[in-house]
Amino acid sequence: MTDSTAATTDVHPLDRALELTPTEPGVWRGRTTADYWNMVGPFGGVTAATLLRAVQSHPDVLGEPLALTVNFAGPIEDGEFRVRAEPVRTNNSNQHWTLELRQGDELLTAGTMLTGVRRDTWTDVEATRPEADGPEKFERYPGLPGINWVSAYDLRYVSGGIPAHEGDAADDSRSTLWVRDRPARPLDHAALTAMADCFYPRAFRRRGGFVPAGTVTLTVHFLADAAEVAAHGTEHLLGTAFSRRFGRGYFDQTGELWSQDGRLLATSHQLVYFKA
Repeated sequence: MTDSTAATTDVHPLDRALELTPTEPGVWRGRTTADYWNMVGPFGGVTAATLLRAVQSHPDVLGEPLALTVNFAGPIEDGEFRVRAEPVRTNNSNQHWTLELRQGDELLTAGTMLTGVRRDTWTDVEATRPEADGPEKFERYPGLPGINWVSAYDLRYVSGGIPAHEGDAADDSRSTLWVRDRPARPLDHAALTAMADCFYPRAFRRRGGFVPAGTVTLTVHFLADAAEVAAHGTEHLLGTAFSRRFGRGYFDQTGELWSQDGRLLATSHQLVYFKA
């Protein structure tokens, strides 16, 4: 498929958003971009991908991304920010990192990351890929006014799309969709991290409309190595997301991202704050 929104420069919008300039060992300067702006602050998936990019840029990094946890402590303002990534423990096959993003002296995002060397072992997959026709069978979601990051993706809902009308409540929280960068971009772990946060809050589906909600903490588990991720190229991923329990101001949200040839590439797990 050909995306009609061809890039106007040699730098993809995602790579512009993830651009980091080193200022001292383990510290980088970055800047928010309009392409991935959300209702309040930047899209959380790109913030998470920025922290991952910092680790990947560190000269002492061991291996590839295995897991990333990001805690969104406060809203990031439009403008420059500072990222610090510090390896706090290195073992023979894995490495543990602490992460933070600040504006001025204020800590706005904190996290941890695990990298490591993957080894050949016995392999099995218990999860089942959702049944879905190819992405060409579904219309691209047109986007939402004032929420720029949605237009930065080619989202095609197979089921469980964003409720079109207030009161259009659903009996279950699951949504399944095709997703890829827009314009198309070869998949890597940074893009996979951002896509892991592409699922709208499950409370919207259950309640039948928008309610105040925001991710408090996001964890991504990377189940594929860099070669397997890169082999996916620029094709759509098949994503599915659901919740298990809502109540007392919070709900959980789990997502899966599958390649078109049926490989489970990553899972995501969130705790989301809401009012309803």
